[in-house]
Amino acid sequence: MNAQHLNRIQQIFPCFSSIPNAHWTDADLLVIDSSTPHSIQEGHLLQHTMFIVSGTIRIYKICPNSGREITLYRVNGGQCCSLMLASVLGETEYEASVSVETPTEVLVLPVPTFNSWMDAFKPVKRFVYQEMASRIIDVTTLLEQVAFQSIPTRLSDYLLSRFDGPQADTLFITHEQIAIELGTAREVITRTLKSFAKAEAITLNRGQIVLLDRNALRALSNR
Repeated sequence: MNAQHLNRIQQIFPCFSSIPNAHWTDADLLVIDSSTPHSIQEGHLLQHTMFIVSGTIRIYKICPNSGREITLYRVNGGQCCSLMLASVLGETEYEASVSVETPTEVLVLPVPTFNSWMDAFKPVKRFVYQEMASRIIDVTTLLEQVAFQSIPTRLSDYLLSRFDGPQADTLFITHEQIAIELGTAREVITRTLKSFAKAEAITLNRGQIVLLDRNALRALSNR
């Protein structure tokens, strides 16, 4: 790895600044995008540990019976997948699937190299534990939403999070994509969105949702 790439990685991941340059001989920096078949499927035994330098990947689970998906969380630049870390550290199969959503740069480390860094460098170990703790909170929150909140509540909260900012009033997304995010059937999402439109909170167009009344949508979330 050249000095420019190494300096950039250490700026994005300060935990790696403590690692001498001589230890980076096995590291690689890859660029992947959604058209490249680099996605990881559940049950895969990982040979490398991957840190996201830039871009976004989606971590999700697939129901083996229905084929439905639910998004667990996303990993952005400066982060890594906690389920991947657990798989590598526990020497177990990966318990989720990965898709690349935007062009993504990935720092790739062979598992033996990563394990040796975990043992030798405390900043790396601290970063890994912080990432795992953060994602446990994310997944616990998702579990609470799925178990205790209705679909209308979860859907309205999701839309409000996507209509981010006072000028963001149009969301380009399909009903199928929302169903994947929330882990439910497309028909359920369509039916609920129509009820939101009837309440004059949104307008539905092909492939897009237009916000009409933020307060009305928020009221639907609080039902």
